[in-house]
Amino acid sequence: MCRKFAFSMLVLGSMMVVLAACTSGGSPPAEAVERYLVALVDKDEATLSSLSCADWEMTAIMELDSFQAVDTRLEGLTCSLAGTEGEMSLVTCEGRIIATYNNEDQEFDLSLRTYQVVEQSGEYLVCGFR
Repeated sequence: MCRKFAFSMLVLGSMMVVLAACTSGGSPPAEAVERYLVALVDKDEATLSSLSCADWEMTAIMELDSFQAVDTRLEGLTCSLAGTEGEMSLVTCEGRIIATYNNEDQEFDLSLRTYQVVEQSGEYLVCGFR
């Protein structure tokens, strides 16, 4: 009985480690972009600002303002590190933002943008896109 329990706990623990590795996301820059996009569709200006570099913050707020009159949601969001340019990390995402107004959906394909992420004071911040 005790051996079966110990074996079951070992198997369960191993499965949790594998699952955590699969769902933990990617690099810190990619995770920053994911958090940024969640804040955008949640219309969370404070979080969006905190995830934006100073040079990008006003543009991020303007983008957030463009979604104020619609319901927004994310579908299929996954981001990954695509490379670097100097001190800037480049992040690409899959998925889309769905904006609904008067029961009509408009989709914004996230794969069309490459996000630029910089590290400042140990934090990864979105600083634009291409």
